[in-house]
Amino acid sequence: MNSLLEYFETDWQAMTASDWVGAILTVVIFLLMIVAYFQVFRPKNRERLEARKHILFEDDERDGDDDGGR
Repeated sequence: MNSLLEYFETDWQAMTASDWVGAILTVVIFLLMIVAYFQVFRPKNRERLEARKHILFEDDERDGDDDGGR
């Protein structure tokens, strides 16, 4: 068990600026993913999300037959 604790030890003094940015971004993205999963899987939000499930395809219908200049 001691070797496992040594494996996860962190030398906070030796961390560079890019290490700190990476660690902070990882934590922030992790928290945002928890919020997103909470919003998506909450039964109260089902009708609101179901109403928007075809939003990507509705944008294409407004463009008509435009092939993007090809």
